[in-house]
Formats: sequence, structure tokens, C-alpha cells
Amino acid sequence: MSVTADQASIEQLSEEYFAAWAARDPKRIAELHTEDTRFQIHANSEPTVGREAVRAEFAKLFEQWPNFTFQTHRVLIADDHWVLDWSLLSSGGPAGDVRFDCLDVVTVVDGRVARKDTYIDSAQLQSALGGSAQ
Repeated sequence: MSVTADQASIEQLSEEYFAAWAARDPKRIAELHTEDTRFQIHANSEPTVGREAVRAEFAKLFEQWPNFTFQTHRVLIADDHWVLDWSLLSSGGPAGDVRFDCLDVVTVVDGRVARKDTYIDSAQLQSALGGSAQ
């Protein structure tokens, strides 16, 4: 199976994106998004639209989960998107040690993230938070 030029550029963008998340840098993450980007955590939340709003939302996530790291299970790359299968891990917070699985579907337009949909295993999240998802 050969890798197309589009897939290679998507892979490069995804690696930059993952590095910005690992560095906990909401400004850099947002710079990798389009101006009219859309982000949504599919766990009873509304979408966030626009680069600055997304930057603020990511900053809020880092505040809410100050000790979180992520474990990547797999990344599937196509010509205009990637899918990230991952787990959020957090320790030492008010809820103690937390782990739950997530799946990101990320659409790329003109070399930037145009849309990021995050799907959370809400049963795992609810269990990790002691029965009340936040």
C-alpha cells in the first residue's frame, strides 16, 4: 500500500499537532487550525467555532485536566483527515487517577485542521469521575 502526497502532508500535520498537545500549547494548537475551525467533544457539549474560541477551549481543557497525558493506540491517515484512537490518563486530580478512551476524527483543509470531533467513552468517564461526568 503506497502513501499519497496528501497522506504524507496529513501525517506531518498530525505529528505537529500531537507535539503541540504534548507541549500543552493552546496557542500553537490553534495556529494549526483554520480561521473557521470547529471543535466538539461529543459528550453533551455544543461545538466551538473559530480559531480564537477553539484556543480558549483548549486552554480551558488544560486547566480542567492539569495532569493529563495521552496514550496513542493508533492513527489512521487518509487524504483529507486522520482518526486518532487514544486514551486520556490523569493522576493526582480531585477525582484521583482517571483513564478513559477517546476517538478523534480530524478533517484537514488546505493544510490546517478544519474540524476536530472528539468522541469519549462516556461510561468510562462517568465511572472514573465517580458517577458524574463533568
